[in-house]
Amino acid sequence: MDKPTHLIEFEIMLLGRHLTFFGPRRRDAGHLDRSAYTMLSRLWAQGPMTIGQLSEAFGLDASTVNRQTAVLLKSGLAERIPDPDGGLARKFRITDEGERRLDDERARAVEGLERVLVDWDAEDVTRFARYLERFNTDIERLSGAPWTRPAHIRPPGED
Repeated sequence: MDKPTHLIEFEIMLLGRHLTFFGPRRRDAGHLDRSAYTMLSRLWAQGPMTIGQLSEAFGLDASTVNRQTAVLLKSGLAERIPDPDGGLARKFRITDEGERRLDDERARAVEGLERVLVDWDAEDVTRFARYLERFNTDIERLSGAPWTRPAHIRPPGED
């Protein structure tokens, strides 16, 4: 491991292992699983999307997206609606219950992050958030699959 990218790879592997500390937990009652959390987050940020749009956004085949959206529909976390723009394909939209559950899950995640970052100064937390955003947007640029980022969740001092 003679390059900084080796250390980054190792730390990302460990981060993936630690995500359940502050992120969605499949086994805990009342928690969203990771796929529901991610899909609801995308619908919340971008608005209603078709199976094709979700498939493209996540880089998944339509059958996988169909299975995931079926779970959201059955759970009352999303609903199918006619395309507000008049298109033929029906779209999936997060429900009020889905938004409530997503907000609850996000609050738990933020609480966990705040426990981890309790000894960091605000400048370091903001810098870390900006580096993570830069890292993710570079991945999105290379993959051709950008993610919508609502303005109200950006680090302080950014538009």
